[in-house]
Formats: sequence, C-alpha cells, structure tokens
Amino acid sequence: MYYDHKYIESKWQQYWADNQTYRTEAKSDKPKYYVLDMFPYPSGAGLHVGHPLGYIASDIVSRYKRHQGFNVLHPIGYDSFGLPAEQYAIQTGQHPAITTEENINRYEKQMRRIGFSFDWSRQFRTSDAAYYKFTQRIFIELFHSWYNRDTDKAEPIETLVKHLSEKGTACLNAVETEALCFSASEWCTQPEKRKQEILLNYRLAFRAETSVNWCPALGTVLANDEVVNGKSERGGYPVYQKKMMQWSMRITAYSERLLQGLKKIDWPQPLKDTQEYWIGKSQGAEINFKIENSQLQLKVFTTRPDTIFGTTFIVLAPESPLVNAITTDSQREEIQNYIKQTSLKSERDRMADVKNASGAFTGAYALHPFTGKKLPIYIADYVLMGYGTGTVMAVPAHDERDHRFAKKFGLEIVEVIEGGENIQEEAFVEKNGVCINSDFLNGLTYESAKEKITTEVVKRGLGEAKTHYRQRDAIFSRQRYWGEPIPIYYKDEVPYTLPVSALPLRLPEVEKYLPTEAGDPPLGNARQYAWDEVKQQVVNTHLIDGKTVFPLELSTMPGWAGSSWYFLRYMDPHNDTHFIAKEMSEYWGQVDLYMGGSEHATGHLLYSRFWNKFLKDRGYITQEEPFQKLINQGMILGMSAFVFRIEGTNQYVSKNLAKDYVTQKLHVDVALLKGATDELDTEAFKKWRPEFKNAEFILEQDTKYITGREVEKMSKSKFNVVNPDDICEEYGADCLRLYEMFLGPLEQSKPWNTQGLSGVYGFLKRFWNLYFDADDQFRVTDEAPTKEEYRTLHTLIQKVGFDIENFSFNTSVSSFMIAVNEFTRLKTHKRQILEPLAIILSPYAPHITEEIWERLGHQESIEYAAFPTFNAQYLALDEIEYPVSFNGKMRFKIALPANLTPQEVEQAVFQHEKTIEALNGKHPKKVIVVLNKIVNFVV
Repeated sequence: MYYDHKYIESKWQQYWADNQTYRTEAKSDKPKYYVLDMFPYPSGAGLHVGHPLGYIASDIVSRYKRHQGFNVLHPIGYDSFGLPAEQYAIQTGQHPAITTEENINRYEKQMRRIGFSFDWSRQFRTSDAAYYKFTQRIFIELFHSWYNRDTDKAEPIETLVKHLSEKGTACLNAVETEALCFSASEWCTQPEKRKQEILLNYRLAFRAETSVNWCPALGTVLANDEVVNGKSERGGYPVYQKKMMQWSMRITAYSERLLQGLKKIDWPQPLKDTQEYWIGKSQGAEINFKIENSQLQLKVFTTRPDTIFGTTFIVLAPESPLVNAITTDSQREEIQNYIKQTSLKSERDRMADVKNASGAFTGAYALHPFTGKKLPIYIADYVLMGYGTGTVMAVPAHDERDHRFAKKFGLEIVEVIEGGENIQEEAFVEKNGVCINSDFLNGLTYESAKEKITTEVVKRGLGEAKTHYRQRDAIFSRQRYWGEPIPIYYKDEVPYTLPVSALPLRLPEVEKYLPTEAGDPPLGNARQYAWDEVKQQVVNTHLIDGKTVFPLELSTMPGWAGSSWYFLRYMDPHNDTHFIAKEMSEYWGQVDLYMGGSEHATGHLLYSRFWNKFLKDRGYITQEEPFQKLINQGMILGMSAFVFRIEGTNQYVSKNLAKDYVTQKLHVDVALLKGATDELDTEAFKKWRPEFKNAEFILEQDTKYITGREVEKMSKSKFNVVNPDDICEEYGADCLRLYEMFLGPLEQSKPWNTQGLSGVYGFLKRFWNLYFDADDQFRVTDEAPTKEEYRTLHTLIQKVGFDIENFSFNTSVSSFMIAVNEFTRLKTHKRQILEPLAIILSPYAPHITEEIWERLGHQESIEYAAFPTFNAQYLALDEIEYPVSFNGKMRFKIALPANLTPQEVEQAVFQHEKTIEALNGKHPKKVIVVLNKIVNFVV
C-alpha cells in the first residue's frame, strides 16, 4: 500500500493536539524523568534543519522513557525578551511584542510539524507578565539577601541587620564589596539613608559603579560576548569602556560552590573545564606595597609570592580608583590620554592583545615590602580592574607581558632562578630596617619558597594568604526597552524594592524605543512609570515629588534573567502565587537530561547554577544543582555556494576560470542552483538582489556558470540554510528525524546532504510494506515466529535500548535498516514480531508507527505501550557452523550443536568423512578448536 506521509503526519499531529497525548501528570506513582532542551529564542528566520538536531535526540529519549513507564516531563517555551526584537522595533516602529508573537507562532508551527512530544500545556514566554512577575520576585529575594561565609549560604538581610545592631562588623564573615569597620552603636546611630547604603555593600543584588561595554549607537550596555573587535556584534557599532552605576549579581559569593558542584554532575569535561577556567580559582598572597611619600598603599594579589624579589615595577589597571590619587601633575595629561585610549577597547580585546605593550608612567613609586627598593608605578591595559586587585607586581624575567612591557619602557629585569635562588644577592640583605638572610630562599623548591614568602608576609604584617577567583560579579541591568522591568524605586537616591503584592511591574508603553534626549534608557520615555508609595501603585511621572511619589528604575533586566530559572517554572507553570510549590520541587528535583549548545558554558549555564543554589539556600527548592546530565549536540553544517566577482566590476567568472582573474568570493543562495548540481541559474541570480540585476557572466564552455562549494556552519547570512518545512513536505517529518540522527554521532558536527534523504525514505517505505501483502492489503497474522525472526527482533531490542541509553542514535538507525531488510527477506507478517517492531521504532518515527499501531487494532496511542523486553535466549544459537581448516587453509564447513565442549567438537570433526579424506591416514601434529569459531588441523 502507498505510504502517504502527508496524510499520516497531519492526522496524528492533530490527534496528539486534540487528545493532549503528551500532557504530563502533575504528580504520579511512576518514577519521574525530566528532559529539557535549552530555551529557544524565537528569531524571525525560523528554524533551519540544523536547529532540530538536539530536539529530535531529546524527543527520542522522552518517548523511550514513556515506553519504559516513566512520568516524563518534556516541556517547551520561549526566551522571548532580547535585543533583536528591540532593534527591529527601532527600525520599523513595530512593538517588540508583535514581532515576538509572530516569530513564536512560526516556531511552534514548525516544531509541531516535526512531531515533538512536548507538553504544550506548560508552555510560557519570558515576556509574559505572568512569568516575569516571578523573575522580579526572585530579584527582590536576591536584593534582600546576603551571603554568610560562616554558614556558607545566602540568608535574609534581616539576620545581617540583627548582627550589625548587636555587634557591628565584629565577627562578621560576609561576602562584601569592600571591607567596612564600625561598632554596633555606630550602626544604630546612622541615618536611614546611610544604613541602606551600607547594606548595598552586602546585598546579593546590589548597585555600584562598574566598568561596562557602552554602545552609544544602541544606547545600551553590552555583555562581553556581544562585543567583537571593539564593535557590537549586532550592527557593528563602536563600543567604549565606561563607568556607570549598574545593578549587579554577587555571583562571586558562590564561586567555590560552583566549582565543587561540577564534581557531582554528569557534564562533558570540556564544558566543566571552561567553567573552571572562567571561575579561575587562585591561591596565593595579597601583599601591601606602600607608596612613597603617601599614606596610601597598593594591594597586590599574586599566585607566585616566591618571585617577589624579581619585582622591578608595579602596574595598575587604568580604571583603578588609585590612579588619579597617585598620579603626579607632570604625568597627569599623559595618564588621562592613555585612559581615554584604553576606553576604546573591550576587556576581551585587552586580554587577547598579547603582543603589543602599551602604558603610561604615573610619576609615583611604590616601596618593595622586603627591600624598600623604589618601584615605578605604571598603568597598562593588560591589567584589568576586575581581576585580583587590579594591581600587578611585575616580574619581567618570568612573565611574557611584563617582559615585553619592561623592554619597551627600559625597565630593570631581575632574574629569579628556579628553586628560589636570586642572582642579585643585595636583594636579600638589610635595607630600610628589613633584614633578609642571603640564604632566605636558596635551595627551596617552588612550593616551599611560595609557602615561606607567604608565611613571612603574614608574620611581618605585610599582607595575608588569600584565595582569589577570576570570576566577577555579573552586571544585571541593561539600558534597553524589551526586557523585564527591575522592581526598584528610588527614595532620596536610595533603592527600595516594590512590595511583592505590586508585582508584576509591567513593561510600560513608550512612544519610541531609543534612549531619551537626556540619555536615560528607553523606559525614560514612559509617562505612566512612577511609584506612589502611599497608594501602592504605578502613577504618572509628572506626579513625582520625592515625598510620596518616586522614580522607578529605568534599566531592564538582561536576557539571562528569565532563562536562569525557567526549568523550575516548567515543574509548576500554572501556580499563580508561587513560582514553584515545594512539593513540585521535591517531586521533579533536577533536570535529568539537558540538551543544548556548549556556547552557553559561561553565560546561561553558570547563571542558572548560581540562581538555583541561591533558591535552595532560601528554602524554595530542594536540589543544589539544576541539571544532572548535559549533552552538547554538534552542529549540522551547510554546503555553501559562492560566485566569483572580478574585482571592481559587475562580472562574475565561473569557478574553473577564476584562477585567471583577481576575484572576490561572494556567498550566493543555494536555492539559485540548478537541481542538485553546482550550476548557477544565472537568470534567477540577476533577479535575486538589485545589485546583481546587470550582472555579466564568464561561463565555462560558453554554457555553464559553476559555483564554488564549501561546507560551513548553516546560517541565514551564508544563504546555505535548508528549511525543515520543505523536507517535511517532500519526505515527511519521520524521514527528517531519522536522517538527522543517521548523519553521525550526536556530539559531532556533520554536513547536511539533502540527497541522503531518499535512502531513509526508502527504508520507511520498506518498513510500511512489512504490514501489507503483495496485493497491498493490510496483513498481520497470528502465526508463530521462527527462531530466526525472534533472533532478529531481540538483537534489535538489545541494540536500540543500549543506543538510546548511551545517546548513540546514529547506530540505531543502521540497526533499524538491517532488521527491516532481514524481515523483508523472511517475508515476516507476524504480529509477535511486527507489534514490538513498531514500538521500538516509534521514538524515532512516531507518525508512521502511530498509524501502524492503529491498523494493528489498538485504540490508544502507541506512546504508552511498554517497550519490548530483551530476552537473551533468543540470541542463543542451536547450531554453530564451524569452518574446518588444514594448515590454515579452509576445506569445508560442518554444522554442530552449539552446546558442545571443545573436546566434543574435536571428536565430531575427526569423525567427519571429509576430515578422514583430508588426513589420508596421517595423524595431525595439533588440533586447534576455537569454540563457536573455527577448527584448524596442523598436519
């Protein structure tokens, strides 16, 4: 019978929607299994065939686990705030909510067509006020929390206030912005405004002056990964370093727990390594360097205190607040010019620029803490304020950048010999009252020298042993419109949170999405956006009087805010009073399988772990880590096409003639090629875009224009995307699902080739035909299967079960093809074989198997049929066919019972007439029996 994939897939997609087949039970006696795909952002381009790869894999696991009797949570939603929608709104004047809705509708239509088993009833969007009111609630909880190092967790701010009221800062072991020291009486006598300012020093959500990537053209702060070569990734606009008051999250409080937690989760090692490097734990000493003729001193953190005698100068980050205080008048202009120059570079560029040495002398000197030697103080852009203390003791003999800097500025280079010895003995003798014996470090190992210097630093009151983390607090506010409003208002310039009862603080309407003329963020254009403290409601901004009506925060939250906890909301999406009920957290616990890209290692995956740990500290959830197992799927690569334009002309030369010209390679839409060839449709090319209207072509053999081809990342900008809708139309969603898995191992990148779909489509037709006779009539008999049929079936059960548990989906597809070919050869029409075969294939190809299941007489969906149980006895052979060799040359084969011992096999072969004939009365020197494999006579 004809396999009509369009009819079948449309029918079952409608059935699943009407019957909510994949709706998850809120609680169940079944064991739970939570499968999650990384939060999709609905772009206007829709899906291409590279996007579903991870979704298909997670869907196969979800369906398999349902067959195994699990209560499976497999949800979907949308990360719908973000800069792309806002930029489109700026360009067109269309509200971001409208374009976001259009994009989501397109995404959902495409995903439903591919047949994903999502529980659509749990769907939400981060831009829905019903969702972001809880994101705002979590922000408020962070604002009203501090980190107690003694208990090693976040606690309510009230416990900190109690401590300060009773003891001041004495015995306070808190994560803080700066070390403060005051008594309980001093705290109690402070005015309210000052108390609130002090508390900001400890809050987990706090406001402080921070160096940021400021993009004037976009009117917003950008994250480091949104800046490329000093320009914005979106639009290519210049980005500058600027100090601004920003909201930040004190993720640094969790650095050690974030590191330790990596040991307890099943993630790819490269991803763990990336997070470990990003957090950057370093143990060493923080050493004080006094500044000559000043009461000020510099704090330097170093992991190599044993090299301190090789220090010949000091380098500060240009952003350091000490720069202005220590710079001499004669050097001020040079310093200011250099700071301005540095502001044009992003931090990423400064870190990457390892070859160039630049800096400026402040005119000030520091004093070596051991020798008293004067060390010139410079500023340089290779030192970053956010790393360590923003100050480096330069050891040019043993650090590449320090060495390059010293060479450029003619500074002294003192070598410290490995093992702690120093070739300049005068560095160890008494100077300025500090006595160091000449053999102080001589002969010590690196570890011993490091420990000895650290001990001396502490003993002499020159500093302390310290652990530092490279990770910095995460900037949380963005000067954008399309994001979650921050639930803060300002009274006497001090931030206060809105009451929880006032949430959600809704995103207001604005006339334009650009910053105001005064330079305020876009929310400054809103008229109805002030807080009435008495009426407890949002009112018009003209009512702001600083007495009862106050201004609201004009920045919005970053894109990662809503995605840092969305996995929890899926557990309890319809709860109006809590973002998740405690019993739901206890039941679902962690995400059992998380599928997504490795590019989120230092963004989403780090922030979500941080928020999860915080919410556990405050008692809202029960698990320490959000994602137990994580898999990074590879990319599907596209075959790009290029035309070769002769420079300075509108002429295009065919590929094999291009070597004779100076040309530019330009991407061209692969849809402009003729069929499955590399030949360009030149007329279609001229109609494609206005600039190609008058294109001229130099053809091969005066008939063809051949394009260049190259495998690259599939991307709209490279015009090499393949639309899954087209594949579903021609070959069907089941074929697409199987083919994407068949391409290769899930974690690896692999090229797309549309021509390969025909082979998979042929397999589906052969599978379909197993259930029909020669006259195309549905025919499945109750006849007992043969041993060979059982063996083929149970080989498949074992293989597919193993593959899914180990995420080796490509080898499963090969096994399906082998099994179906074998059943076709055997003319198998038997229910005891074909029913379990449909179940085994259903996670991969759900539409065709649902149709077969119904035709087999079942009223319910195949989705909850039990996965067939593997029985090893069916793989046991009754007979073994032994090749019999003489001196290594095979003469004949003999079938023997499978349960014979080696001695019995040897005896049976000896008695065979062909053995007697081959030996011709000779006695063999040796008989080698490899059980179940071979018999060899050495004559």
